Amino acid sequence: YNRALYKKGSKDTLYDGQEHGLFMEKLDARIRNHDRDIEKMCNHHFQGFVDSITELLKVRGEAQKLKSQVTETNKRLQEDGKELTSSMEELQQCRVQQRNIATTIDKLTHCLPVLEMYSRLQEQMRAKRYYPALRTLEQLEHSCLPKAGQYRFCSIMAENIPKLRTQIRDTAMTQLRDFLESIRKHSDKIGETAMKQAQLQRSLDSSVTMQPRALIGRRGRKMAAAVGAESGRQGGIPMFKQNSGILDVEDEEEDDVPGAQELVDFSPVYRCLHIYTVLGLRDVFENYYRKQRRKQARLVLQPHSNMHETLEGYRRYFNQIIGFFVVEDHVLHTTQGLVNRAYVEELWELALSKIIAALRTHSSYCDDPDLVLDLKNLIVLFADTLQGYGFPVSQLFDMLLEMREQYGEILLKRWNITFRQILDQDNFSPIPVSTEQEYRLYTSQFPLQDPELEKLPLPKKLPFSEFVPKAYCQLKEFIYACLKYSEDLHLSSTEIDDMIRKSTNLLLTRTLSHCLQYAIKKKNVGLAELVQVIINTTHLEQSCHFLEGFISNITNVPPDTANATKLYGTSTFKDARHAAEAEIYTSLNAKIDQFLQLADYDWTSTAQGSGNMAASDYLVDLITFLRSTFSVFTNLPGKVAQTACMSACKHISTSLMQLLLDPEVRQISIGALHQLQVDVKECESFARASPVAGFQGDTLLLAFSDLRQLLDLFTQWDWSTYLADYGKSTCRYLRVNPHTALALLEKMKETSRKNNVFAQFKKTDRDRQKLIDTVIKQLRNLIAQHQA
Repeated sequence: YNRALYKKGSKDTLYDGQEHGLFMEKLDARIRNHDRDIEKMCNHHFQGFVDSITELLKVRGEAQKLKSQVTETNKRLQEDGKELTSSMEELQQCRVQQRNIATTIDKLTHCLPVLEMYSRLQEQMRAKRYYPALRTLEQLEHSCLPKAGQYRFCSIMAENIPKLRTQIRDTAMTQLRDFLESIRKHSDKIGETAMKQAQLQRSLDSSVTMQPRALIGRRGRKMAAAVGAESGRQGGIPMFKQNSGILDVEDEEEDDVPGAQELVDFSPVYRCLHIYTVLGLRDVFENYYRKQRRKQARLVLQPHSNMHETLEGYRRYFNQIIGFFVVEDHVLHTTQGLVNRAYVEELWELALSKIIAALRTHSSYCDDPDLVLDLKNLIVLFADTLQGYGFPVSQLFDMLLEMREQYGEILLKRWNITFRQILDQDNFSPIPVSTEQEYRLYTSQFPLQDPELEKLPLPKKLPFSEFVPKAYCQLKEFIYACLKYSEDLHLSSTEIDDMIRKSTNLLLTRTLSHCLQYAIKKKNVGLAELVQVIINTTHLEQSCHFLEGFISNITNVPPDTANATKLYGTSTFKDARHAAEAEIYTSLNAKIDQFLQLADYDWTSTAQGSGNMAASDYLVDLITFLRSTFSVFTNLPGKVAQTACMSACKHISTSLMQLLLDPEVRQISIGALHQLQVDVKECESFARASPVAGFQGDTLLLAFSDLRQLLDLFTQWDWSTYLADYGKSTCRYLRVNPHTALALLEKMKETSRKNNVFAQFKKTDRDRQKLIDTVIKQLRNLIAQHQA
């Protein structure tokens, strides 16, 4: 190597220095010197080499022997070790198998739980136990499969896990939809049961009713919550009966009313809630559940168009609403946050507004008080039921108070028909009583307080007609009807008493008053009927304080309570009586007018004096009619009969005066005045006979005084006295109006003037005409003086 390097270096140098030939010569000399050194060395060590070869040959022989021995020994050893080798191979195989078995056991230890869990999962899926299946699925995915290793079946299981989750989620949602559909269809059954519970609660004895109202309404909640909590500790769900929806309670005993919640299997809700919670989709589930329930609420709150026709329509409507909110209340108290109090209150506010609007609309169509009363009781039960579940229902009771006005109007309409029927069927005659039993029957129906009538022997007559006891009984029936509506409205006794009194006042002042006016004003009502109306109203007026006591007894409110409403019955019956009295006066005058229309006076009669004259036929008939009529007035209050008699006499007097002053009668003779004077005497004779008791002296004669003085003035031709004493309180003709006298004189002047056309040559007639002219002139001067 050094040599080569040297050569290389030298060569480079030689090439560089152009001394190549010299170098080659020296190199050859150097090589030859080395070759000599090598030869010397080899000669020096050759003997040792030969010796070594000899030694090696000897060793080869020994080695051949040793090889033969070793081969023989190996042969014997091989033959002797065959059995051992076989045993060792078997041992090795056993060791390999043992290792494989251990490995297999280890792998199976990790795989068997996977298979067992997967088998359990399949069994749970078949049994529809989806929440435990979901738990098993979670454990399989996160605990067992990672430990099992990479196997094909593990890969298949891992691929199926999302599918199984989706299947569980969809199945749970399907069950929830079935549940929602089921409770929608059967909400009326749930509500009916809840209302039965509330009704049962109201009928319990006092010791039970002292318990909180919510006890029945929520008696299933604590048990359900306890079961749910226990199931939660066990890692499961509340275990209810597996058939979702409404349980069959048709075979339950009527007296043993099951809880409304006990009719419903809520497990689909709990199951779906837990499943979606585990899947991390709780918000999705809550939103879906609330959205669906809101839709169902709108359907439930939509009343049928013909709901108002029957009570069953209202009952079905209320049952559905109660069923809906019973379910929501139970879900609120047995789930944690699926629905909250704000959500339920929002739903209830929506429902309350729609319920009240629907009831106002449909109840306005009702004109049957019995249906309105049944509806009110149903609404009270509806409100009490929901109040038992914690829902505020004060607005429902406020609406019932509004319906109270409508109920009152419907009652007034019905009683208006009733009173008119009673009046139409009444014979307006005193009630004949022939037995003590009949008498007691009538006095039990009407509080008759007449000791003198009590003492009279049977048979006898009650002063009033059948209308009085019937009307009084109907008044009490009306009060009972008002009381029935006021029950269970959570009103105080004072409020109930006030409501009843106000309604009764409306009945008296509007309905009964109008009916009495109808009876008084209708056609073909005779004076006897009007007289009986006055008698009837008098007795009804006297019974008003008994009605006051009756109301106080049923409301337990003393009649003298401060601010208590007083009944207006007295004024009502007084008004009716006054109307009947006025109608009597009007009818009597109308009858008198009918007689007066028959009057046929000869205003140009030439008869002298009234000695041989008789009263006119129409007037005789009129007096006979008045006598028979006033004989019927014996049962009337004295003032009424006296007023009627005085009114009749005044009307006769006024009508006769009007006949004299009638513009169509342009001529009146002194003979006609004598005939009229005879008729007035007949009237005065009737008045002097006192056809009605109670007049003092000649009071009734004053009705004819105007006409009497006028006729006396003309028939006696006492103008000097009239003109001299006019304006004095002692004047004999104080009631003669100069205008009236002047008008009558003008008619007499006309008669005299016509007569003088044919008798103008008679001195007496001419003197009389002058006298009339003189008196007319004096009367005109008198009138002018007093006008000035």
